[in-house]
Amino acid sequence: MNNKNLNKLITEALAIENRDAKEAGALGFMARALVQATMPHSQTMANVFKRQNGSFKLVILADPDVGLPYGSIPRLLIAWLTTEAVRTKQREIVLGQTLTNFMSQLDLIPTGGRWGTITRLRSQMKKLFSASVSCTYDNGEQWAIKNVQPVSEANLWWNPKTPQQATLFESTLLLGEDFFKEIINYPIPVDMEALKALKRSPMALDIYCWLTYRMSYLKKTISIPWEALQVQFGADYDRTRDFKRYFLNQLRAVRVVYPEVNLEIKDHCLILKCSKPHIAKK
Repeated sequence: MNNKNLNKLITEALAIENRDAKEAGALGFMARALVQATMPHSQTMANVFKRQNGSFKLVILADPDVGLPYGSIPRLLIAWLTTEAVRTKQREIVLGQTLTNFMSQLDLIPTGGRWGTITRLRSQMKKLFSASVSCTYDNGEQWAIKNVQPVSEANLWWNPKTPQQATLFESTLLLGEDFFKEIINYPIPVDMEALKALKRSPMALDIYCWLTYRMSYLKKTISIPWEALQVQFGADYDRTRDFKRYFLNQLRAVRVVYPEVNLEIKDHCLILKCSKPHIAKK
């Protein structure tokens, strides 16, 4: 299959339908743009990250002195922040006076040291909060772009050496206005407990959020080639068969927390069938 035909197949198979994802009795929400195309799974030295999903392209730009967000922690952060924004309808998000309490909401146990959870959380918060996102739609005829700053202001007053100690001022952040409007108008319902259960694997988190989103509006059976999924999820595999093996391994974990998902695994594609949404609609 040549590149032209493959690109056409990817566009048709992974086209994201415009929909008004109204609040559906969800326990949590995920930003739509970061469900359609994912963040880096592992650390990268680049300052620009791109992912493609059909006609939709996501580009994340990093502060070169800070780097790109990657792994499970920024995914949990985005889900938590989005959930708080949907719940409070406020751009300003209060993170609280103690680091321990905030980390408990992400199901993270505070540990110190170079590789401890406190160090990793602070690092990923800096990376995520200083990044900017560019979303582009291009189907060969229509073209549109939206530049978004997820966080326009952040104040983190916690002392990492004393995570249980309350600070004089509460740590807060202010969501970017366009990002806030996006997640308020088009929230993606997810189960925060499922995210916490899958937090060891960024790929599993991505698969869960994607399946939850797709099954919330899927009206007919759809076949998605493995090559298309490899482009979307962007795991660092040169060969599609290696990507497929890893994807299926993570999919098994996802199906434990979302057993109602109806799909069929084929040699050349993944078949999605109409399923009960993981988050029931009101």
